[in-house]
Amino acid sequence: MPYDLRMIQPFRDELTQAGFTELHTASEVDAAVNQKGLTLVVVNSVCGCAAGQARPGVALAVRHPLCPERLVTVFAGQDLEATAHARSYFTGYAPSSPSIGLMREGKLVSLLQRHEIQMMDARGVAAALGAAFEAAASGDSTPAPAVRLNLPSARG
Repeated sequence: MPYDLRMIQPFRDELTQAGFTELHTASEVDAAVNQKGLTLVVVNSVCGCAAGQARPGVALAVRHPLCPERLVTVFAGQDLEATAHARSYFTGYAPSSPSIGLMREGKLVSLLQRHEIQMMDARGVAAALGAAFEAAASGDSTPAPAVRLNLPSARG
């Protein structure tokens, strides 16, 4: 059962106010990510790391001079069809909310997953995305992830 839209609207608004277009169907996802050029896809969610790191981080990242032409978002737990379809483009990765994918003409260039986002603050998310934008602009065609993060192990 999807989240009540009234409860999550402020979370959605954070991204639309930053310039993101919401996608609600699989066909809208296909139309956005398969266009020529780069598309930033944010799988938004209600969790704390979406609120504290992902949404503020992407709001900072979109100020980068090499920011992608298209900024789109789906909401996990609300836009069920669109979210599942967006995640289908993140081949080789388990579903993650939040997650932030950089796409070039339907192909994943880089992906930040929840476990990585949780280890950063908003500025760290913005910096990782900026590095991904720069790698993509330089013509790096390395399959995802173009940005590899050296995160500390969770082991004690």
